[in-house]
Amino acid sequence: MKTLQEPKYRDLQLSECAGAPILRTLWERFDMSLLLTQSGMMKRSGTPSWLLCFLYVVGLISNCSSVVQMADMAQKDSLLKLMFKPWKLAQYTMSRFFTTSFAWKTFGKKRIERLQQDEQTQLQEGDVVNLDDTHCAHPYAKQLPFLSWLFDHSSKTYSWAMNLVVIQAVLKSGLEYPLFYSIWHKPATKGEGPSKLDLSKQMLLMLRESMKCRLWVAMDRWYLCKDFFTFLESNQFDWVTKAKRNTALFRKEIEPLTRRERYVPLTPIMLIREVFKQLTRQAAVGLVSIAIPDIYMKQPYTVTNRKGKQVTKQRYVRIAAIVAMRLKEDEASSNVEQIEGDESPATYKGAYLIISNRHDAPKEALQTYVKRWRIEVFFRTAKQELAFEKCHSESEAHHHAHFELLFTAETLLAVALFEMNKEKTSDGKGCTHGEMVRGLFHTRCQTRTRNHKGQERIYVDFDIEVQRFARLIRLFWPPHYLMLLWVTTKPQNYQALPRSA
Repeated sequence: MKTLQEPKYRDLQLSECAGAPILRTLWERFDMSLLLTQSGMMKRSGTPSWLLCFLYVVGLISNCSSVVQMADMAQKDSLLKLMFKPWKLAQYTMSRFFTTSFAWKTFGKKRIERLQQDEQTQLQEGDVVNLDDTHCAHPYAKQLPFLSWLFDHSSKTYSWAMNLVVIQAVLKSGLEYPLFYSIWHKPATKGEGPSKLDLSKQMLLMLRESMKCRLWVAMDRWYLCKDFFTFLESNQFDWVTKAKRNTALFRKEIEPLTRRERYVPLTPIMLIREVFKQLTRQAAVGLVSIAIPDIYMKQPYTVTNRKGKQVTKQRYVRIAAIVAMRLKEDEASSNVEQIEGDESPATYKGAYLIISNRHDAPKEALQTYVKRWRIEVFFRTAKQELAFEKCHSESEAHHHAHFELLFTAETLLAVALFEMNKEKTSDGKGCTHGEMVRGLFHTRCQTRTRNHKGQERIYVDFDIEVQRFARLIRLFWPPHYLMLLWVTTKPQNYQALPRSA
């Protein structure tokens, strides 16, 4: 009888982060390590702080739920071990770093300044800035000082969460990336502390520090505030939003006998009903719209009276009024907040009224509002694919680091997605954000090390078909062995990392 030998377990050099070399190239393209250093993210000894941040970005794309999983991945993942060699990234090192208070807002400012220096990512005249807010739930902690008991309109439940006010850039080229965020704290007494509008003003002024061109600001009806509109126009922003049921509008008319100007009050629903039949005669599918001329809105302005006091007065300002149907957000109307009363949107049989200060460009205003839906897509993507709500730390400093690095990760992925879809010939081709993350940046590969003519080489074999990502690999695959060190080594000490996909 033959003896049955015990099985032998082979230590396969597997990795779950096949796209990490491409991510590292994009990281260095925008000088993220330098920006972290300039923002004061420094450690006295041990693993460099920028290396910890890069691992955190890789962990977010891998949808890790904690720094424990990130550190474990860095120690077991074969490709990450080659990239982070000779550093050993432990869980306590990451926890100690991310729970320390750093100037993460400064890093966010420097990130946006750096993006404005790149020809591909810089904002130009007529680009869009989306403004909206979202909740980040924290299910494993209660009554922490940075949490609020908030009502989630999508799930119709209350939860301990943070309310993030976010602005996002959408360029004419199609590239989109997040800009800034601010956390709104629910005050104990209503009216105290900065409001969401105050936080929005702060972020837009921060954006003005790095660029001066005129931009659009697209927002939902919650941000419909005349004082906010005045602030936007005074800082060279054009605005567009959806009208509420109680929005006061006026139509300018000339009396036939006296030839005097008269402003007749109107409601948004009255305007929609005026053109609804004409609107339904247009195309059966797709977005349809009609612009209504000579519509005005009262807006406040401040003057100094004879006694030297500041007095607020009202004046009629011409605006663009566009009745539109079949907006992109109508497809998700079942998940959108429904409010009864004057705060609900002005709608009539599926038609809405879009208003803007650009009465001379109603078509451009409507197309700008259509792009507002991109920030909703970003929120969904961040929560489903980038571990947006998986930071359950009890340290507020860790949450600020989490959001800033998540915005950094999304910026790098947005540039990669834009480059990959640049050559697509139709809507059916190309790749989505989720397909790119799961098919390239978070997919399995095998690493092999061999000597070729006296030179050590590292081979990376993908487990799936990556022909569709050939453009990204050709553009951003690094030519040399990844030594993530501050000191630049000599070229003869590099090890080749060929493409083997």
